[in-house]
Amino acid sequence: MMLTERLRRLPVATRMLVSALVLILLVLPAAGVLLSWNFREAVNTAFNERLESLLNVVIAGVSYDVRQDALVTSRQLGDSRFDQVFSGWYWQISDGSERVLTSRSLWDQRLAVFHEPGMVFHRITGPRNKPLRLLERDIRLPNLDDVLHVQVAADLGEVEAQVARFQTLLWLSMVTLGGLLLALIGLQIRWGLAPLRRIEQSLKAVEQGRQPFVETGLPRELARLAEAINTVLERDQRLIARGRTAAGNLAHALKTPVAVLTTLAERLPEDQQAAMWSELKRLDEAVRHHLARASAAGPVALGAEQDIAAVLKPVIEGVRRLAGRRGLVFQSELPPGLRVRIDAQDLQEIVGNLLENAINWAKSSFRLTGRVEGKSLLLSISDDGPGMSPETRQEAMSRGGRLDEVKSGSGLGLAIVAELAALHGGSLRLDLSADGGLLAEVTLPLMYPESGA
Repeated sequence: MMLTERLRRLPVATRMLVSALVLILLVLPAAGVLLSWNFREAVNTAFNERLESLLNVVIAGVSYDVRQDALVTSRQLGDSRFDQVFSGWYWQISDGSERVLTSRSLWDQRLAVFHEPGMVFHRITGPRNKPLRLLERDIRLPNLDDVLHVQVAADLGEVEAQVARFQTLLWLSMVTLGGLLLALIGLQIRWGLAPLRRIEQSLKAVEQGRQPFVETGLPRELARLAEAINTVLERDQRLIARGRTAAGNLAHALKTPVAVLTTLAERLPEDQQAAMWSELKRLDEAVRHHLARASAAGPVALGAEQDIAAVLKPVIEGVRRLAGRRGLVFQSELPPGLRVRIDAQDLQEIVGNLLENAINWAKSSFRLTGRVEGKSLLLSISDDGPGMSPETRQEAMSRGGRLDEVKSGSGLGLAIVAELAALHGGSLRLDLSADGGLLAEVTLPLMYPESGA
């Protein structure tokens, strides 16, 4: 199952290269075997035809001398190898007994006689154990009653050497051709899949907010796919915006009746007010929570990267003015060039809530700092207030937990901050600051580097 799953996940280019390699490994060897067999047959046919031609020349030149009672020949075969001793090329004429006429190359050796009718080829072992191909034919001369066996034999080593040379060149050519075909197919695949890589790069650009839609300047089939993707993206963006607006409207619609009910609760008898206010407080917190959540953009799957300092500048300026009116010292340390892929409104919501809580609880000062650690951005807000115990920190981050049980106007609690950070792939951590107050650290993933094609 694991192997099957891995095969299903193979990239398209790898699939095409593997299939091309399998095809080459099947077709080229089969073609090589077929070519080798055809060449061997062609060489053997040409060799046999040459032997037959030489045999006819020998037959045309043989005669019987009655006075000497001997066989004689008047034709030369025109090949010096028949005159070289044990050259591998021989001819022989015999009546099967005493009358024998041979080429000089045969010297004192004799060829085996098979006594078969017609023209017959045989493979024999000749002088010096060389493999020979022998062609034999029986004839009759006018003035001789005995049947003559005319034979021509040639060394098979030449044929085998030609075939071996051809096979060596053939397989070298096949290997070279296979490698060349594989390289050309690889280039063809790369060129053919280039539009898909462009779609991937275009989608990455849309995801990172560098362009609004997928590029459509592609081949016809992929252009239709890109247009369909753009249609889906546009529709999803409209649905997200509509859903966020509807949620905000709903939260606002609930907020007013809650305020009215709170006013009416004050007219109830005192023994009923406590229970009513408790339930209204829970309802008010839920409404405020979802109102803030609806106003935030949520996770940015297709959003732009943001410059931290530029996005937080209006928040920092407003907090600085508020801190000055309250006699608090506010320090902001955000190095230039920090960028993160997040909706600007969400980032302002996260930092604004934390700074608001710091203002409400700080005794004399609070601080905002930003730094990069690995592939993450760390935003830290610390104050010199009373701080929080571990149990209190855990309760404050739970849904509906608040820091404003004593002081009013300090926001919706830390649950919405933790939720927004988590939606963007980050987290919120609460700890004690160096001044003894609260330290809130928000971790957000940095802008991912663009993947190479």
